Amino acid sequence: MSTTAILKTAEKPRLSVKVQTLATLAAIVGAVAVPQIFHALGAVSGLGTALGETFLPMHLPIILVGLLAGSYAGAIAGLLGPLACFALSGMPGIAMLPFMMIELCAYGLFTGLLRNVKLPTIAKVFAVQIVGRAVRAAAILLAVYAFGNESVRVASIWMSIATGIFGLVLQWALLPLIVYRVENLKKHEN
Repeated sequence: MSTTAILKTAEKPRLSVKVQTLATLAAIVGAVAVPQIFHALGAVSGLGTALGETFLPMHLPIILVGLLAGSYAGAIAGLLGPLACFALSGMPGIAMLPFMMIELCAYGLFTGLLRNVKLPTIAKVFAVQIVGRAVRAAAILLAVYAFGNESVRVASIWMSIATGIFGLVLQWALLPLIVYRVENLKKHEN
């Protein structure tokens, strides 16, 4: 065993370009469709966009595709998912769109990089949540202090963390179960 290896890996089968492309497209569709369900429920309940901001539904398909299909699929879906959602629904708002694109790209990229690392899925999700939120915070700070962006406030960093705590917990609960189920289906097919 190499002394330079820091993390143990469990090499998963390499996916074809076709499978990665289909997974990317499915994640982009999910990044558009799942938030619409939350926004519709918010509209019916009178909560408006609060459900989407609380449960972070766009994050679920992006992190999932990174875990299952790798960093290319995750990063591309993370970058294009919010853009497609904005083009079709006007959400997320234009001021937050670039930051969502950067954050979700980071989620997808880093989740994909952890795909073969031998860690429990929940640990991967937790690590990626920290990295994604840190990348988003850095992008907001850069926009505000380096470029003088006045359409977004630094306080939005803390507000998004506090508001999205239920979404983070939802990710801890759902993503390991989905990954476990998908991996067991693959084992039974072989």
